[in-house]
Amino acid sequence: MAFAEAVPRARSGIPGPDDPLWYKDAILYEIHVKAFFDSNDDGIGDFLGLIEKLDYIQDLGVTALWLLPTYPSPQRDDGYDISDYMSIQPAYGTLPDFEAFVDAAHSRGLRVITELVMNHTSDQHPWFQAARRDPSSHYRDYYVWSDTDQRYRDARIIFTDTEPSNWTWDPVARQYFWHRFFSHQ
Repeated sequence: MAFAEAVPRARSGIPGPDDPLWYKDAILYEIHVKAFFDSNDDGIGDFLGLIEKLDYIQDLGVTALWLLPTYPSPQRDDGYDISDYMSIQPAYGTLPDFEAFVDAAHSRGLRVITELVMNHTSDQHPWFQAARRDPSSHYRDYYVWSDTDQRYRDARIIFTDTEPSNWTWDPVARQYFWHRFFSHQ
């Protein structure tokens, strides 16, 4: 419940969860914001469009919304290659638009869950950029670096059709970095 729950509950008027097992009986509706409803006719769904459809969603009996990644991203992996954990993908709106969406959902008794991908970042994320440029960067240990691509040889390669290895050579760091998905994340 990461980012959405960071919006102060006091603003929404919704009390904190009184049942830590609320999710067991929840009716979840998974939403890919960019494909849901477009409020400004640019061909991309957005938070203002989502607000327009909250009554419809509520009428379906939904009790919680699960948003696929909404953070800024180069979009090489449909938003799972996050380049900034503290903001919103610009095509989806602004942080105030997101906050308005959360408030509108809470006012209808709908919980909001955001998918927060923490086990990898985009290679465009400032942490990765700092880590690759400076071996003494405190971000360096956020990633796994090696002088060889032979470590963890028994680890399965997930996307064998596009990735020949879980290691990718980085010419800036002059080392290999470990990735479990795509080399750009």
